[in-house]
Amino acid sequence: MLLRVPHETKLLPGRLVGRYKRFIAVIELDSGPRVRAHCVNPGRMEGQVRPGARCWVSKVPEDSTRKLRYTWELTEEAGMIVGANTVVPNRIVEALLAARVLPGLRRYRALRREVGYGERSRIDFLLEGATPHFIEVKNAHLVYPDGRGYFPDSVSARASEHLRALMAEVAGGAKASVLFTIQRPDAQGIRPSDVHDPTFAATAREAGEAGVRFRAVCIRPTLSAYEVLREIPVDLRVYDTQPRERWRAERAACSGWSRADPPKTEG
Repeated sequence: MLLRVPHETKLLPGRLVGRYKRFIAVIELDSGPRVRAHCVNPGRMEGQVRPGARCWVSKVPEDSTRKLRYTWELTEEAGMIVGANTVVPNRIVEALLAARVLPGLRRYRALRREVGYGERSRIDFLLEGATPHFIEVKNAHLVYPDGRGYFPDSVSARASEHLRALMAEVAGGAKASVLFTIQRPDAQGIRPSDVHDPTFAATAREAGEAGVRFRAVCIRPTLSAYEVLREIPVDLRVYDTQPRERWRAERAACSGWSRADPPKTEG
């Protein structure tokens, strides 16, 4: 195991009622009340939106002014715990970089986060040293029966823009890496998804040829922490999409969100 990153607060167990209007999850807590939780993931969460599935939420501090008092953190899928919060990976990667446990990302003078660059881009992390190194974090949760993770699980024009901005930095003499985090322990590798976003997949291959590096870490979420298990390979090669189309169709009923208003809750 490379690193263990504890949860910032205690997680509360419950079961998913449904996902509504993209960013709202209704969850029935084991303690009784049915609550609304912030669904941080803007994607379709393919395979994760299963009414009745076991899930865990965090509660915001009492003095917080946030309207939604809970955040959907973890869910259970295929007998394992899978991460549902797409903000968490940046905290995990920051801890990895600070611990200097990833080869090739150990030598730097300063670590900065959310640094603006290019025309309208903002990099997740910048390693300052003799040569600046731009680190873009991408979160994945989707693993298909071939054992590989796929990113993204829906069209992400913004993700493609990030890659083009990184290519420009590499052309100017900097280093740049895309670091995928996959929040489940069964991933053997990661691929860009030609099924969900062929533009991103093509741009990733172009970026790889231009010198942008692609890496990935496999994470095991537990009820007490995120355990960064190991690095796994990123495969940019073209592949047959037909079986992946079938697997996506099989998960369609457990993906996305309802456009209806969420049911009444107690919190």
